[in-house]
Amino acid sequence: MPEKDRPFEQMLELNDDDTLSAEHLDSQVQKAQDQLLQLKRQQEQIEKQKRELEELSRRQDELEHGRGEMSDKLTRALVVLEREAYNAQSRLEQIRVARESFAQHLELIEAIDPRNWNPSDLHKELSRALSTVDDARTEYNEHRSRLQAAGGGNGEQSLPDTAPGVYETNEGRSFSGWLQIGLALTLPLIVFGAIAIALFAWLASR
Repeated sequence: MPEKDRPFEQMLELNDDDTLSAEHLDSQVQKAQDQLLQLKRQQEQIEKQKRELEELSRRQDELEHGRGEMSDKLTRALVVLEREAYNAQSRLEQIRVARESFAQHLELIEAIDPRNWNPSDLHKELSRALSTVDDARTEYNEHRSRLQAAGGGNGEQSLPDTAPGVYETNEGRSFSGWLQIGLALTLPLIVFGAIAIALFAWLASR
């Protein structure tokens, strides 16, 4: 080959090398871009996982806080309810006992009928009837006091009050007490008068 053709061939060889080098560079750039895109996707995936882990941690903290809060409140509420249930059960038992007592005394009081009393036993019958009423009043006041104490003054409707002093005089005796004394004093006179009238009528008839 002539010497003059050598530079042209060398130029062709250089041009081919340059072309191959440019293609290789483009390939490297494209590969770098692909790797950068992949890294970006990996970064987004990592950030997503980070957000998910942060949300999971937040919810776990929320669970622990809510669990501790409600456990404390429920424990204290159970103590309060246990105490309220005991008080309510105790009050219910007191109400049951009071109802039975009131029913028994009401039956005894309603059975009092002076029309059926024997006139010769009037003093005894009256004393028995007054004793029955006094016993009922005593039982009523005792149960009323217990129920009011158990109720704690929470605004519930209370039982009506009895006024044992309504019929009391200045000496402190009740009306029923004076009635018994008066009956005891006048009964002999009544009996003596009845006998005298009967005797007078018998003598007058002769």
